[in-house]
Amino acid sequence: MYTRFNASQSVELAVPEERVPIQHYLRQPRRLVNALVDRSRTEQLSDDCFRLKMRSLQFMMLSIQPTVDMRVWAQPDGTINLESVACEIRGVGYINDRFALNLKGQLCVQQKSSRVTYLKGKADLEVEVELPPPFWLTPKPILEATGNGLLKSVLLSVKQRLMHQLLLDYRRWASSETGIISSDIPQILSVEG
Repeated sequence: MYTRFNASQSVELAVPEERVPIQHYLRQPRRLVNALVDRSRTEQLSDDCFRLKMRSLQFMMLSIQPTVDMRVWAQPDGTINLESVACEIRGVGYINDRFALNLKGQLCVQQKSSRVTYLKGKADLEVEVELPPPFWLTPKPILEATGNGLLKSVLLSVKQRLMHQLLLDYRRWASSETGIISSDIPQILSVEG
């Protein structure tokens, strides 16, 4: 029985003004990947492709650990695009052979006034999987609600890490680029989800 799960997450956050604009920082996809996922769980495959080893996830009585190959590239205006290009589920061969993951995301810079810059982004995650026979007796609405909830929690976790890590890393990077050290902690002005 094939089942499809979906989730979307958006984010908008204010970027504190630094001497080096955030667009320059975002032209380095590796920095964004490090803000999204702990460095110990990433491997750079090429200039714009990264392998992300996700934490184990619990879906009903299954424990799965996805490994996602993600293409991350910057456009000249500083917009970052993310797209999954491959996925492997470790530990459950049956699921791995019948599993498709599609993740697309974008993070762009918006100048709302001469002094306020925002990062605005959205990620869409879809999983299609043929569940093993024991799940066939579970009502489809329960499976879908559980799967959609799991994907939403994954995206929410990524969003929270992005909101905290990206701005902190940008602040450190801008200070090192200009030789200025600031003790201010970046403030997040607005978030939507």
